[in-house]
Amino acid sequence: MKVAIIGAGIVGSTAAYYLSKEEDVQVTVFDHGLGQATKAAAGIISPWFSRRRNKAWYKMARLGADFYPQLVADLQKDGFDTSFYKQVGILLHKKTPEHFQDLYDLAHSRIEESPLIGELKILSEEDVKAAFPDLETKGQMLYASGAARLDGAALTETLLQAAACPVICKEVTVTQVGNCYDIDSQHFDRVILATGAWLGKILEPLGYEVDVRPQKGQLLDYQFEDYQTENLPVFMPEGELDVIPFVNGKVSVGASHENDKGFDLTVDQSVLDRLESEARVFFPKVDEALAKTDRIGIRAYTSDFSPFYGHVPDLEGVYVASGLGSSGLTTGPLIARELVSMLQNQTFWLDAEAYKASNYIWNTLKADKYS
Repeated sequence: MKVAIIGAGIVGSTAAYYLSKEEDVQVTVFDHGLGQATKAAAGIISPWFSRRRNKAWYKMARLGADFYPQLVADLQKDGFDTSFYKQVGILLHKKTPEHFQDLYDLAHSRIEESPLIGELKILSEEDVKAAFPDLETKGQMLYASGAARLDGAALTETLLQAAACPVICKEVTVTQVGNCYDIDSQHFDRVILATGAWLGKILEPLGYEVDVRPQKGQLLDYQFEDYQTENLPVFMPEGELDVIPFVNGKVSVGASHENDKGFDLTVDQSVLDRLESEARVFFPKVDEALAKTDRIGIRAYTSDFSPFYGHVPDLEGVYVASGLGSSGLTTGPLIARELVSMLQNQTFWLDAEAYKASNYIWNTLKADKYS
């Protein structure tokens, strides 16, 4: 079976990795190389404090976090470095102290189904200082030891290297030819569309509309000298700002959520200045950085901010995933693993009916939308 994967972000690269393990499957990845959300992402894997009422979304996010140890173990077994992921714990800061108890109770109620949360406790100001000496905060913080930090770009690079399949860097179109699909003058039996916010562009010529729109995200990376960052916890105050320490003196700050910028990939210095100003309040050490760089990516989100995956309606052999939004690093690998199972007529951890693509994609040649 020849499978084309369009999009080499977190979904596409994970799908390529697991499909490459299957016998009699030949995988080719296409990616135009612009605006990919994963390459511009520094993530926190910690869904257990979410107050979203969408139970299907939370289940996906919870199981997405649970899937990471398996993904990491699979890559390690294949001989690859997995330092892109590490459970370093999370510090959550709230302006209103009584909210700590509410969040603690919420997370504690979820420990039984999600033991990955690890140790959960409310830290004193002294404990916070011991855990992350350069944070400038007052009062208590909520801590969960099982939270992880993730470098999206390093993850996708590792997955593609492990997949050892052709990766063609160009923009492509999909043409149906009988029971197959023509992409870049090659014929494929199955196609996975992991194009994020660009899904509409690739499906429109095939007669489809999609409920997917772009969200611009910008973040800053700071590089420090002689600063031991590898084991520092991630810091999440209220709002957009996150402070995420990585290895070798690197700390990421961000990211923005800009819903009105379309596919604009130009740097907006005012946004970066705002992020830095907010970070400086809690992490004044940003002023000591030797170097500062920025990253920009485009997330995909839907009208109800829910991700979806599955078959494209009336397009046999074409599968899709999109709408992951800012939780893409948490949910992406699990969604990809579900798609790989679908291609094999199997199931994995999720009920696909709860996330079906036909809720967000419809054939314009038909009078009624799918439900």
